[in-house]
Amino acid sequence: MRPISTVPGAASLHLVDGVSLLRPEEQVFSAMLAGFANQQLARNLARSTVEGRENTVKAFAAYVNAFPWQWSAAMVDEWLGDLRSLRDLKHSTIRSYSEAVRAFCQFITDPAYEWSTTCEQRFGTHPIQVVHEWNTAAHVQAGEADPKKRAFTKKELHDFFSHCDDQVARIRAFGRKGWLPAFRDATLFKTAYAFGLRRNETRMLDAADFGRNVAGPEFGEYGLCRVRFGKAKKGSPPKQRSVMTVWGWTRDVLEEWFTEVRPLFGADDNPAAWPSERGLRVGCQRLNSRFIAYRKELGLDDAVDFHSLRRAYVTHLIEDGWDPRFVQEQVGHEHASTTSIYTCVSSDFRKRTLRRYLDATVTEALQGREAPA
Repeated sequence: MRPISTVPGAASLHLVDGVSLLRPEEQVFSAMLAGFANQQLARNLARSTVEGRENTVKAFAAYVNAFPWQWSAAMVDEWLGDLRSLRDLKHSTIRSYSEAVRAFCQFITDPAYEWSTTCEQRFGTHPIQVVHEWNTAAHVQAGEADPKKRAFTKKELHDFFSHCDDQVARIRAFGRKGWLPAFRDATLFKTAYAFGLRRNETRMLDAADFGRNVAGPEFGEYGLCRVRFGKAKKGSPPKQRSVMTVWGWTRDVLEEWFTEVRPLFGADDNPAAWPSERGLRVGCQRLNSRFIAYRKELGLDDAVDFHSLRRAYVTHLIEDGWDPRFVQEQVGHEHASTTSIYTCVSSDFRKRTLRRYLDATVTEALQGREAPA
């Protein structure tokens, strides 16, 4: 068993015993945050997650104007109450904030990290856990997406892609250089829908991630999309999966992009499928700006976002009669219930389904009545 002092984040690794501090409260708090970051990184959490939790802890400390060894549960109550009433944050966001503070308090109150002992020696008190089940929201359901968000309808999707193409033609007709980025983003949007991808999954694709599928030779070099940056579980690397091409138009869209347009970016040494004019690959902010601009120009409501392309993929496959298990595998959902949350089948589809089953029931009943005794 290794000594306590070698545990990532231990107080003795960040503070030297017997040394006076000029600003003891601030310096100990900073050392706590540094130790917390090391402990989280040792758990293999992503740096973005670690930085987000650290910023949340700092925000809470600034709100209550107190150091961790002075915190109380009442302070958490007041903070979370203000977040809901004044900033109107989503339930999932508020819970993630409380979880960050809970994790930090769990870290600094664990004897293995020596922070309680350090605070007793320097300040005559010690930190406690201030986040409990009775003062925070419970995670009671798997899907907590904004209920206002929805999939594109088939007409909306057709209009959106047509608008993307029209913008490319319009910019190019005026002789402006911006037609290349517009073409890239239009192809990226279509690819996200064609394979049911999340925004970052699409953005992080390389040209080499598309390949042949022996089960679909008619799609040529674009029968398969290898997703390498799927949504990861905490402490795990990104999930990978292969998504099969299902629509014939996908090949034509990708072939035009990779053979005719992408080379114009001068990205011979760039592996990214969607190169940027100034960097390796297009950024999320650029995609968001383009998407929102097109959405406003078409008069679509805020319920439609980039993720609506993925929702539409699931919905349209289900409506077209594809096996739900196949759809689940395509989008990389571990549970069928998650896929069902994404499915936003139209009212017409439900009516047709109901009518089909009712007609089948009536037919079976009539056939049974006419059968000989």
